[in-house]
Amino acid sequence: MLSLTKVISSTLNNLGNLVVKLTKSGKSDHRNVIEASPYGLDSNPIKGMVAIYSDTEVRGNPVVIGYVNKNRLAQVGESRLFSTDSDGELQFYVLLTNDGKLELGGTGRHLVAFEQTKIGLDNLVLLINAELVKAQAAITVAGGSYAMLPVSVNIDAAKINEITTP
Repeated sequence: MLSLTKVISSTLNNLGNLVVKLTKSGKSDHRNVIEASPYGLDSNPIKGMVAIYSDTEVRGNPVVIGYVNKNRLAQVGESRLFSTDSDGELQFYVLLTNDGKLELGGTGRHLVAFEQTKIGLDNLVLLINAELVKAQAAITVAGGSYAMLPVSVNIDAAKINEITTP
């Protein structure tokens, strides 16, 4: 049987399970229940969340199978992953939009494509060095001397290998 319950707190046990303390049938009916979640998803609810509690076929082994999200913002076809502080205030989010975009915590700035940026900077370095050769030749013709030092730029340390796009 499924029932809606109120989260009091949650802790990890010595087996690495998330144990949710909740109020089941009244203020004095507190239960410690292991949370079930999809593989690869690790989250920890804040106090006051409404949990979906379910008995199992093994008597005395109920589980929390989810939470009622009261702050849904995703539109049709979108997916949002978010974190909050212990008071429920949004701290960060990742939104896959229904028009094919990805928002990482907001829309105020843009990420850049490393490879295209590197190509553009390498081309700029070639142009600058070509102009420096011309400047060196003109200074020499005018009777002066100029020891040209070629310009170089290396942005390889800025590359984030763990984040890629098509």
